[in-house]
Amino acid sequence: MTFPIRFLPEARDEFDAAADWYEQRQAGLGAAFILRVQDVLDRIAQTPSLYAVVYRDVRQAALRQFPYTVLYRQEAAEVLVISVFHSSRDPANWQARVGP
Repeated sequence: MTFPIRFLPEARDEFDAAADWYEQRQAGLGAAFILRVQDVLDRIAQTPSLYAVVYRDVRQAALRQFPYTVLYRQEAAEVLVISVFHSSRDPANWQARVGP
C-alpha cells in the first residue's frame, strides 16, 4: 500500500521557500532540492515506519546533500508532513505544530 502524502501549510511554505532559496543561489539547485525531497517522500509513502521516531509520534527522514529533514507522522490513511526543516534551526519551531 502506498500512503498519500499531505503537507501542513507551514511545511509546504518551508519546502517552497527552501527550493526558491536554492534556485536563487544556483540555477538547477532548487530542482535538485525538490528531487531529494521527492525521493524521501516516495520512500515514506511506501514504508512510513522506515524512519525513527524523534518526538512523540513524529518521524524524521534526512535528505541527502542538503541540511534538511522531513518530519512527518503516519495517520490512519495518509502521511502528514509536519515540516521540511533546516537542521540548524530551533526544533521548537516544528514541535509546536505537533500539539500536546
